[in-house]
Amino acid sequence: MKKHIALLFILLLLIISSCARKGRPDGGPKDENAPLMISAKPPHLTTNFNKNEIKIYFDEYIKLKDLQKQLIVSPPLKYPPIIIPQGIPSKYITIKILDTLKENTTYTFNFGNSVIDNNEGNILRNFKYTFSTGTVIDSLKIAGTIKDAFSKDYDKNINVMLYEINDAYTDSILYKEKPLYLASTLDSTTWEITNIKAGNYLLVALKDKSNNYIYSPKEDKIGYFSKQISIPTDTSYSLSIFKEILPFKISRPSEIAKGHILFGYEGNKDSLQIRPYQVGNTFTSFSNFEKEKDTMNFWYKGNLKDSIQFKISNINYKDSILSVKLRKKTIDSLQVASNIRGTLHLRDTLKLTSNNPIQQLDTTRITFIDKDSTNIPHHFSISKDKRAITLDFSKTYTNKYKLEILPNAIIDFFGVTTDTLSYVFSTKKPADYGNLYLNLQNVKSYPILVELTNERGDVIDSIYTEKEQEYQFQNLIPAKYIVRIIYDTNKNKKWDTGNFLEKIQPEEVYYVRKIIDVRANWEIEETFLLSK
Repeated sequence: MKKHIALLFILLLLIISSCARKGRPDGGPKDENAPLMISAKPPHLTTNFNKNEIKIYFDEYIKLKDLQKQLIVSPPLKYPPIIIPQGIPSKYITIKILDTLKENTTYTFNFGNSVIDNNEGNILRNFKYTFSTGTVIDSLKIAGTIKDAFSKDYDKNINVMLYEINDAYTDSILYKEKPLYLASTLDSTTWEITNIKAGNYLLVALKDKSNNYIYSPKEDKIGYFSKQISIPTDTSYSLSIFKEILPFKISRPSEIAKGHILFGYEGNKDSLQIRPYQVGNTFTSFSNFEKEKDTMNFWYKGNLKDSIQFKISNINYKDSILSVKLRKKTIDSLQVASNIRGTLHLRDTLKLTSNNPIQQLDTTRITFIDKDSTNIPHHFSISKDKRAITLDFSKTYTNKYKLEILPNAIIDFFGVTTDTLSYVFSTKKPADYGNLYLNLQNVKSYPILVELTNERGDVIDSIYTEKEQEYQFQNLIPAKYIVRIIYDTNKNKKWDTGNFLEKIQPEEVYYVRKIIDVRANWEIEETFLLSK
């Protein structure tokens, strides 16, 4: 009897312990499988399609993510289809077609990576639904890669498009009509257009800001293959996208301050002339262009009227007259800034920049001494655009310098000067820097520009050459550097973009893949074999 009681007592303890144990039930292994399409109405790859609604069913609950960016319908539809549900889990997708479909045409709905499962977010990559309004499914394809014509980085979501070359084809079709076939790179540098019929095509890529499949040079980048494409083909095509230089256009000028008018423009400025007329004998002016901005500064004084009229002229531009109402009462005060912050590196030059044109420089009111209070021989020069003063002198290592500029030493276009300006800076020794000696093999052609940039893309140094040589970059600040080679086809010592209508491709740019790590007190010798 005692044995039975003891056994019952132990059993009771086990039951209580089991009931009191806390924890989460084991749900099994994590689901890592993407959802699968199990059926569709009409079925995938249907021919003689004549419906206006499609239902696609999956083996689990799915959601649509970033559908607006991911979905590509090829050929494009005039009216975007209605796709539901969005934002809520569902085991099916409904596509409502609002367009009248073309006859004997294969359509592909490419959902990209927008279809994901509801629980784990597993992606059904490159999911496509295809049908044909004719008796066959077109099955040919074309593929390739894409890059930026100048930058090492690449844009995402580039549209790659095919235009059929037939009796109605003209180059202007890009500006007016949608392509016959298209695909997108999404977040990749590769692309593939599928379900194409045999024929001859123009191959174009667009960084399409409006996502309307129509080329707008003002906001879009473009790339194109120079020759027509004949499909079927097993060739892989590489495209480079670029921003065209727009036709010249002047915008309405704006008054920035008294005596200062700003002109904005688009296009090439090389022959731009802006001339005031019907002004008095005391009227004087000066103009210059803003660096890396499509604007021109126009300064003036001696005007006695409440407005100024300007005649604008340029190559291939019809002369125009613009009038500016003058309302500002105060001129800009002169501001001068230095490009040096504490250290003047051995390869750098001290430069003082101003917001107004510099009219006069009185060097007798400037002192330049070193740490021993010794006057340093030096030379000042004013830039052509009168916005900068350059200080040239023979640097000595590990020295300290002081530059003091008294009032009336710098006088601007309006006769205004500054308060006393003082700049203190120092130099380092050669062992604080590194040297790079570079050789290039397999160069396609000369001349070339060999540019050394930092990781942000800023040009640190540039060497132009018309023949093979060693490229020496000395006294470099310890950092990581990138080598960029520009094939200067037109020999103007700069990179030039392309033009679609004129069938001009951008000048080729090549990046050396290896990032060069320059260290202090190091000399690096590198030889790179450029690929064809």
